[in-house]
Amino acid sequence: QVQLVESGGGLVQPGGSLRLSCAASGSIFSINAMGWYRQAPGKQRELAATITSGGTTNYVDSVKGRFTISRDNAKNTVYLQMNSLKPEDTAVYYCTLDYLGFDGYRNVYWGQGTQVTVSS
Repeated sequence: QVQLVESGGGLVQPGGSLRLSCAASGSIFSINAMGWYRQAPGKQRELAATITSGGTTNYVDSVKGRFTISRDNAKNTVYLQMNSLKPEDTAVYYCTLDYLGFDGYRNVYWGQGTQVTVSS
């Protein structure tokens, strides 16, 4: 079994910052990648940012230059530093884990989500 513990969401004013964290634990042999997806009200879920075990990052165009994803491999934790937040960043942010289990199978696991609201 795998657990993802997300934290750091909340309410922030436009132009403000938040830092999301997601810690993975459980039956994980190795991690391929971790990341964050987001889903705004009435919209489809979209990739916000991902980072591979080797450190390669990928961002949706709308957050480039404002969001930074990083990870602590020793702690199996991924972070999303969000700066210059805009009202359109308001969404539920979901942590994702792409990992190899001890059974040799590759899996993708989703967190429960954390709400980020950008409003004055």
